[in-house]
Parts: sequence; structure tokens; C-alpha cells
Amino acid sequence: MRAFAASQFTLNRFGVWRASVFALALLVALTVAAWLATRPRGPAALAAAGIAGGLILWLVATQWRAAPLSLRWDTQRWHLGPADTAGHEPWAGELNVMIDLGPWMLLRFRPDPSSAERGARWLPVQRRGLEAQWHTLRCAVYSPRPAAGLDAEPDV
Repeated sequence: MRAFAASQFTLNRFGVWRASVFALALLVALTVAAWLATRPRGPAALAAAGIAGGLILWLVATQWRAAPLSLRWDTQRWHLGPADTAGHEPWAGELNVMIDLGPWMLLRFRPDPSSAERGARWLPVQRRGLEAQWHTLRCAVYSPRPAAGLDAEPDV
């Protein structure tokens, strides 16, 4: 089976992701407030509420500013990097679809062990901002991967 054609994508719209992070943080904050309201207000409860509040703020602060990324499929591997490295992305690896809601997907990029990048990167991708390339991106992420160590099949 032939691999999908090489493709380049710039991921720069994260509105659905930001709204989801904000909604989750609000839900956690309301849960902590309800828990605190139903418990005696001792130092342990206040410390737990303070820690939860700090974690909520950290989550929102770190996820709110998602930097634009360049994502490229070269028919063999996925490449990821800052948007200004388009065509020369520094990290190669595997990309998997973790959640697909139609107009929104959560992708997991796992860099190769030989890459300087460590750990998986989660990529929230939405149709808005990629309208013209949305179908191509979906085809690329779901396309079969070439077998390891083998060249792509020759055209017959």
C-alpha cells in the first residue's frame, strides 16, 4: 500500500483547546470551592485548596499560549517544529490520533529516541484555520505507514 503524499501544515489556531482548558479549570475551581465549603476550614483544607488553585493557574497559564507549530509528513516520518522552521523541522517522530471529534483532533507526537526532543507533545488541531488543508491533514494522519526499513512501493 502506498503512503500518503508529502504534506506541510502550520498549526496556529487553538481556540477550541483554549476553551476546553478554561472550562476544565473552571470546573476544577468550582469543585474545590464546593469541597472547601462543605468541610471544616482547617489548615490542611486551606493548604489543599491553595495547591489546587495554584495547579489550576499553572494549567491555564501554560496551555493558554500555544505557540504556532509546523507539522510535516514526508511519506516516511512526521516532523514537528516551531512554525518558522517549516520544511526543516528539528524533530522527527510518530504521530497518533488520540481523540477525533470531526472538526477537532488531539494528536500525540512522539519524537524518535535519537531526537534531541524528549517526551510526547500533545497537538490540539482544529479545522478552523486549516479549512483548505483539513481533509489532507486527516488523510495524512490516518494513512498507512510504510513498513520499517523498507522503501515505499514502486509505482507500477
